[in-house]
Amino acid sequence: MGERMQVCVDGRRLSVGVRGRTVLAHAPDAPWLAVGRGEASYQMHKGNFRVEDHLVERIPLVHMTVRRPVAEHEARVPGGVSQDEVDGASGHSGVPADVAAVELLARGRGDVAVRVFLREEPSGDLVITLRPVGGAPEGLWNRWWMRVPARPEEAVFGCGEQFSCLNLRGRRFPIWVSEQGVGRNKRTYETFLADASDGAGGDYYTTYFPQPTFVSSDGYYVHVETSGYSVFDFRAPEVHQVEVWGAAPAMRVGVAENLPAVLERLTAYLGRQPALPDWAYDGVWLGLQGGTEVVRAKLRRALAAGVPVAAVWAQDWEGRRVTPFGRQLMWNWQWDADLYPGLDRALQDWRSEGVRLLGYVNGFLATDGALYAEARDRGYLVRDRSGDPYLVTVTSFPAGLVDLTHPDARAWLKRVIQTELLDFGSCGWMADFGEYLPTDAVLYDGCAEEMHNRWPVLWAQLNHEVLEASGRLGDAVFFTRAGYAHAGRYTPLVWAGDQNVDWSRDDGLPSVVPAALSLGMSGVGLHHSDIGGYTTLFHMKRTKELFQRWTELAAFTLVMRTHEGNRPDDNWQFDGDDETLQHFARMAQVHVALKPYLKAQVHAYRTCGLPVMRPICLYDDDPVWHNVQDAYLLGPDVLVAPVLEAGVCERTLTLPKGRWVHLWSGRAYGAGEVRVPAPIGEPPVFFRDGSAWGSLFESIRRLAVPDG
Repeated sequence: MGERMQVCVDGRRLSVGVRGRTVLAHAPDAPWLAVGRGEASYQMHKGNFRVEDHLVERIPLVHMTVRRPVAEHEARVPGGVSQDEVDGASGHSGVPADVAAVELLARGRGDVAVRVFLREEPSGDLVITLRPVGGAPEGLWNRWWMRVPARPEEAVFGCGEQFSCLNLRGRRFPIWVSEQGVGRNKRTYETFLADASDGAGGDYYTTYFPQPTFVSSDGYYVHVETSGYSVFDFRAPEVHQVEVWGAAPAMRVGVAENLPAVLERLTAYLGRQPALPDWAYDGVWLGLQGGTEVVRAKLRRALAAGVPVAAVWAQDWEGRRVTPFGRQLMWNWQWDADLYPGLDRALQDWRSEGVRLLGYVNGFLATDGALYAEARDRGYLVRDRSGDPYLVTVTSFPAGLVDLTHPDARAWLKRVIQTELLDFGSCGWMADFGEYLPTDAVLYDGCAEEMHNRWPVLWAQLNHEVLEASGRLGDAVFFTRAGYAHAGRYTPLVWAGDQNVDWSRDDGLPSVVPAALSLGMSGVGLHHSDIGGYTTLFHMKRTKELFQRWTELAAFTLVMRTHEGNRPDDNWQFDGDDETLQHFARMAQVHVALKPYLKAQVHAYRTCGLPVMRPICLYDDDPVWHNVQDAYLLGPDVLVAPVLEAGVCERTLTLPKGRWVHLWSGRAYGAGEVRVPAPIGEPPVFFRDGSAWGSLFESIRRLAVPDG
């Protein structure tokens, strides 16, 4: 079947197809496009947003005129079209079946009209751009609705990192960078408490890393180029609707023979994440804090217990403060020699043992730090409308936000990171936040409302430029939680953010599986999470069992990294008792044993866009897999069904097609339902019978089976 798009006019109806897939369908009673005007309001409270719209009018563009196809380079700019029109209303069908470019004219009442340019790129992807015409003043239309044909049986994945849903059908998803919120389910007690106490409760769609992209089980993707607020609505059985606020968007559609090929097309356009350093696979990234001696003692205990440690992640290297939220950091990105005396020497000692130091940085500066005063005096901070630094309260203290649109401010912050982290001896850092740009702020360049979703992309790009300029790309690493379209090309690693230290489906241990899978289906395939979660509020406390089960999950992901949480003394830690430490060491050894396999999966992602953690439906097209989000494939040959509930010691699950070997017992199973034991230390994991990696997987059994 040819790659060229197919344009079909049938009376008043029009359809456009690519590789046999209808991607645009228009009829007067079901118009493809509508335009309108609205006035948005945004209320931000600690990274959580209340977004409302006063819709002034919505105009469906019920008439669609098709112009004769023109040369592809002419379709790139307005005016480069043939004036010989073929109007669907006239009954003509003079448009050739296969074309590379065409222009449509969509018309509504009066003089409301939009020119629609369709261009097929050399890759075979279709790009649709919009340009208002007629007597409308510039910027009049700031609401856009587009429809994509759907089937009732179709499954939809993506929209960035979604923690509650893998298959998005049946729900609508606002695309707006924000805090994920606590609880993320308005029916849970934890979310109610977070809303009542601080307005911090989330919902099923709130996420640090949204993206205006979805991938369909029918073998296509849709990506919308916009930085504005948007909504992807998958509730109707026969149509997906996309709503975009702001300037006229562009829509990109890629069609392929299967889901892996769709992801290859999508990631070729959006960009793929850089590869991780080789040392990143050599052990746990051990999250420790509290000063040089505390870190040294805990590291010694971990190494003595047989824990392979690739890095110590000391997030409080720049100091700490205690707030009502818990144990937090001094947001002044300079070494705190009082808390960490001799750290410059200690990190060299650790490095000689193969253990690197990782730090922490974000784009804020606390008002009581020296760097804030310097940035303020140089005019490098985001301003409010009176011209003063816009102070944002993230938890309980104010901070200024470095203006990432200001070239001199970007250069200054890059020098800070280079000097204070890389030159100091760190091999990487958590590049936190990116969600907090207020929409009413004043920037050096651009409108804050339009820049809000792009802010984490600018932040990731800045950190990437630090590594690139220093020649450390591929040797050092940073990891982010916030993102938006195109952030992946800059970000070596994403982490899932601040989950609750509990078992809740929407914001605890179970939520990090769909988070990784949905982000992978959005084109960002290198992902991990805080072992044990982060957020400790109200009655929540991390238990020993939760920590152990999260450790088991992390062992079968790309990176194992611990976090003590915002209230470390309330949380069970890796060295809470000898049994936990032994279990932690054993799972870390399993993870290190997987290094060659994990590196091969990163190479596969870098080559063809397949994420390291993959939904089973990428390999088995039975619709039963569309809604499975409590199990996943690690690469093509390892199936992981982690224990995601408290008190569980066995699991019933369904295996996909093929034969699978239970990692711990060596017993082989065919496709279908199986029930396996799942004691602590033996999470349900299977490998594909006949895998080229079979001998590696067999060797892991000797590492992981508990003694006795």
